[in-house]
Amino acid sequence: MAGMATHVITGAGSGIGAALARRLHARGDELVLHARDAGRAKELAAEFPGARTLVGDLAEPDRLSWAFSHQTLPDRVDSLLHVAGVVDLGEVGELTPRSWRHQLDVNLLAPAELTRLLLPQLRASRGHVLFVNSGAGLAAHAGWAAYAASKHGLKALADALRQEEHASGVRVTSVYPGRTASPMQAKVHQQEGKEYDAGKWIDPESVATTIVMALDLPRDAEVNDLTVRPGR
Repeated sequence: MAGMATHVITGAGSGIGAALARRLHARGDELVLHARDAGRAKELAAEFPGARTLVGDLAEPDRLSWAFSHQTLPDRVDSLLHVAGVVDLGEVGELTPRSWRHQLDVNLLAPAELTRLLLPQLRASRGHVLFVNSGAGLAAHAGWAAYAASKHGLKALADALRQEEHASGVRVTSVYPGRTASPMQAKVHQQEGKEYDAGKWIDPESVATTIVMALDLPRDAEVNDLTVRPGR
């Protein structure tokens, strides 16, 4: 994906999304950064000069189409990078429908809806849809039921989309990072009642490196699934 590619990125405000946005911005690619509200959009635009923003709340997937109808969607989309996510730990005996719904809305339904809305542009450019999933998308552990369910669903979304859009030339990749040093990881440790040491976990820059590799791969190949684990 050399040259002036256009990337739509969710979750560019922190962690993996921010590292990825910095990498693509530095090499001169066009960025369209998703923001949940106008204030956040302003912050992202200031952080990434020249980037465009797209405002809509991922916690309300039903309203994304309406929100975008009042904005200008990019004419060209070479990649749609789903990085945003939320986590709320709890055992099945304690999790409320509200907690389940919030994680399913942000982590699964919003990516599905965002993909649907941008598929015409992705088909036209023979683009790439990349989902930052999680180790929890491959195995569920105690206390992680709702989050893992949303990420298992995200894997299913990616797998089905890959088969559906293969003939259109749209590539689909799922990346499954292990624990990554980010604000989300700090929150997880807080919920687990554990001390947080960023040095123990994957640097978001390392995950960004693997994502850029998948995007830049020549057209004769496609990375379907990529698992990234802590190396120390």
